[in-house]
Amino acid sequence: MSSQGTHKTHHRTTTVRGHEISYREAGPADAPVLLLLHGFPTSSHMFRDLIPLLADRYRVIAPDHIGFGRSATPAPQDFTYTFAELADLTAEFTEQLGLTRFALYVQDYGAPIGLRLALAHPERVTAIVTQNGNAYEEGLGAEAWAPVLAYIADPNEKTAAAVREIRSPEGIKWQYTHGVPDPSLVSPDAWLHDIALMAREGQDEIQLALMGDYGSNIDLYPAFQEYFRASQVPLLAAWGAHDEIFVPDGALAFLRDLPEAEVHLLPAGHFALETHAAQIAGLIDGFLTRRLDGPGK
Repeated sequence: MSSQGTHKTHHRTTTVRGHEISYREAGPADAPVLLLLHGFPTSSHMFRDLIPLLADRYRVIAPDHIGFGRSATPAPQDFTYTFAELADLTAEFTEQLGLTRFALYVQDYGAPIGLRLALAHPERVTAIVTQNGNAYEEGLGAEAWAPVLAYIADPNEKTAAAVREIRSPEGIKWQYTHGVPDPSLVSPDAWLHDIALMAREGQDEIQLALMGDYGSNIDLYPAFQEYFRASQVPLLAAWGAHDEIFVPDGALAFLRDLPEAEVHLLPAGHFALETHAAQIAGLIDGFLTRRLDGPGK
């Protein structure tokens, strides 16, 4: 595994359908590709510690989804903020970069985006690493998801107010610190970064649109599960076991459809990379070394 610093991380941009997408990239151009898809409410910033740990053996690419990070944030009247649209843009992003085969690392929102991409282009996906990236109803933490499901069922000002609390400064900090045995190990830079970006003009409408569309991902869970059964795609679940948003039952459920999946429950929370980046990098490196045939596969 990398000694860090051998391959520097580049911060690049490209344009897809007229929208600028920012992404981080590191590693040899001819190495197997690992595409990192971030969750809510963050960006490729969540991978800042992981990328240097893998870049000696993999070409690691981490885009910011439209509406997040340094990527474009068009107004909702100019862009349809749905997970289907984000997945389509991600597919076009990979095509623009000439990525024909890649492993996926998915977390939170990155899971339905990446799994939609896999449904559309299963031949492109060599393996999946899921870190608190859910595909089963039993993975939905009841208390954490109650306000979102209420908003999906009946979008109104009252249910929207509860959902807005999730992206409040307190709500964002909670996502980083809940379930962490020693919260002092989580850098405040992580949640302060996300708080600043979520406070930008237009974010309220953007994030409400995506929260309101999350039900479309739950509706696709049976299709995702059928994809797992049909493809037997190599899958590693490196899961923060103390996550109250996507609970450990969601990690264990992969074994039902992928009996050879590798499942590791870590003593961490929702953003497990904040405290366990080195351990997760080691799990990924071992998993991909075992399960991929060689460079470019």
